[in-house]
Amino acid sequence: MMSVKIIIPTALRQHTDDKDELQLNSKDVKSALQELVTAFPDLRSYLYSDNGRLRNFINLYLNEEDVRYLQGEETTLKDGDVLMIVPAVAGGAPGHDYQGPSFSPSEFARYSRHLIMPEVGLEGQKALKNSSVLIVGAGGLGTPSAMYLVAAGVGRVGIVDFDDIEKSNLHRQVLYSEEDVGRSKSEVAKERLLKVNPNVSIELHKLRLDSSNALDILKDYDIVMDGTDNFPTRYLVNDACVLLGKPNVYASIFRFEGQASVFYAKEGPCYRCLYPEPPPAGLVPSCAEGGVLGVLPGIMGSIQAAEAIDLILGKGTPLIGRLLLFDALDMKFKELKLRKNPDCPVCGEHPTVKALIDYEAFCGVKDESDEVKEMTAGALKRLIDAGDDVFLLDVREPSEYEMARIEGARLIPLGELPQRINELDTADDIVVYCHSGQRSAQAVHLLSGMGFKKAKNLKGGIVAWMEQLDSGARTR
Repeated sequence: MMSVKIIIPTALRQHTDDKDELQLNSKDVKSALQELVTAFPDLRSYLYSDNGRLRNFINLYLNEEDVRYLQGEETTLKDGDVLMIVPAVAGGAPGHDYQGPSFSPSEFARYSRHLIMPEVGLEGQKALKNSSVLIVGAGGLGTPSAMYLVAAGVGRVGIVDFDDIEKSNLHRQVLYSEEDVGRSKSEVAKERLLKVNPNVSIELHKLRLDSSNALDILKDYDIVMDGTDNFPTRYLVNDACVLLGKPNVYASIFRFEGQASVFYAKEGPCYRCLYPEPPPAGLVPSCAEGGVLGVLPGIMGSIQAAEAIDLILGKGTPLIGRLLLFDALDMKFKELKLRKNPDCPVCGEHPTVKALIDYEAFCGVKDESDEVKEMTAGALKRLIDAGDDVFLLDVREPSEYEMARIEGARLIPLGELPQRINELDTADDIVVYCHSGQRSAQAVHLLSGMGFKKAKNLKGGIVAWMEQLDSGARTR
């Protein structure tokens, strides 16, 4: 006789004194079942027909393998084996056939660790397969959350992203590899996710989400997951979710710190209740400008996936009305209570935002491409090689300057520029650069307003200089 564990499904536990697993000593599957129904006689009619044959709506899995593809009830057992009973048909009213999703033997094996959990079980796995989640942004947050949602069996996953993969993405966006640089994020994501689980549907929206298309895209999904990296899109996703009555599973990251919550206006506050107004443009740097610990978005994206699954299953206590703060440097979590703002313009008692607005204008972000004079890395290289007199101004922080800089550049961090403007000459041809071109664009605006008409922004910053030319930058 071998010691084996037999897992009882939720639907049958009323006949086993609510026991979800039992330890039996049996030589094969048949004797294990006989021992089970001897101990709990009420189970017999559920497992066996009147002629003693195992009912055809009962599946048996031994260590994740369907016993029908082994030796059936004659399959021998060994110490430590796990035998799981999985009713093939469950739920619904008596006399009615269940019309929900069905599972192949391969899917039963894949989801076996879910099926034996009372909080999930067969009904929960069906709910996951019948659900849909839209992920806005296939970046640091979107890639880990997408992998876990797909692996968990969420039936339909949508991805909104129009970017291509860059080398700087690879330290945190774990769905992509070196060979993918230059390819579409959403297309590569679909390829990889279908390898994780071919039983799900991946839908791509290769476009920029804006006020003209957001409602049409979001309305077809049960849950929206915010993996964005800019304030206009974050407010857009929030307002669209409120107007559509969708839960918005939120996370944000910066350097070593992360935030997570679930904004669901039907049951709690929305994003605008927490942050009624965005910060001034340029005050809060993006990950491209400020950096981010590579593992951080994996942690926060996994939290988002867990929250989405809890919402689908209707289990646990989701982060509605709570803001979870995580500090990866000190490895600490902190939780803050959020309250619904009765004066919130979108979800309050008397909302004034009843349609999507211009979120670029709301966040103070303008299309400044025509206002900022720019110079490409190639053009700058030609000027330097020709010996032209060019004043290079680096507006990054000293720590960035020490790691990599263009030889001969003067360092004046952006925050110090107004006080040190006297160090510059309005007659000079000034080329300003930062990491990727955002801070330097602000610097050029500042300089232009103070009479420096010949100041230009290095398009793409030092990243473009190093990637396009692979020379001329001094690194330490």
